[in-house]
Amino acid sequence: MAKPQEKVSFGQRLKQIGMVFRFTAKQDRWFAPLAAAAVLIPLALTVVAVILWGWIYLPIGILLTLLAVLIVLNLRSNKAMMNAAEGQPGAAAQIMESMRGDWRVTPAVSSTTQMDMVHLVIGRPGVILLAEGNPQRVRGLLGQEKRRLAKVIGTAPLHDYMIGQGEDELPIRKLRMTLMRLPRSLSPKDVNALDKRLKALTARPQMPKGAIPKNMRPPRGAFRQTRGR
Repeated sequence: MAKPQEKVSFGQRLKQIGMVFRFTAKQDRWFAPLAAAAVLIPLALTVVAVILWGWIYLPIGILLTLLAVLIVLNLRSNKAMMNAAEGQPGAAAQIMESMRGDWRVTPAVSSTTQMDMVHLVIGRPGVILLAEGNPQRVRGLLGQEKRRLAKVIGTAPLHDYMIGQGEDELPIRKLRMTLMRLPRSLSPKDVNALDKRLKALTARPQMPKGAIPKNMRPPRGAFRQTRGR
């Protein structure tokens, strides 16, 4: 479940907006011209309105200018972040954790040393598996997780996606919109119950593979039943 956001002061908010401005300007060459247009056009219309109808339109024009800049910043920064996240390991989980709404994200419930991974997401649409990495390797991980989860999720819908640019793969820039369009099949109560069951499943300890070390072996005859006299 997404963590509740802490209150941010006005100065911190301005600092965050400045960081987003710099990041977007660095990643998107169209951001600076569009931001300049978002400032100049409303201001020009405000000057005309003030000349024709008086100073009462000045605050309205300033507010419209700020709104236009924020709209451009929001649209272009989202696109810049999606482009920067393309091909980065774990990017799908990070995007899900930043989404608004009740999304319970467990990054890399299954992974390999080659940075192939499958993320588990629980939400109103049901259970969602997001696979990132080499398609040939990660499909095996995805199949294992689907079989493992099918035993405990009951009738909850199970969706799975391969993140990538290939055929039958979901580009990461379309991840948010795709998941937001899924039908809301579960109630909040169902989401909580499903989350508890799956947490119990992922927290279940597994027996280590290989021979048991000598210092961990039970003493000889420890499990023999004593016979009555």
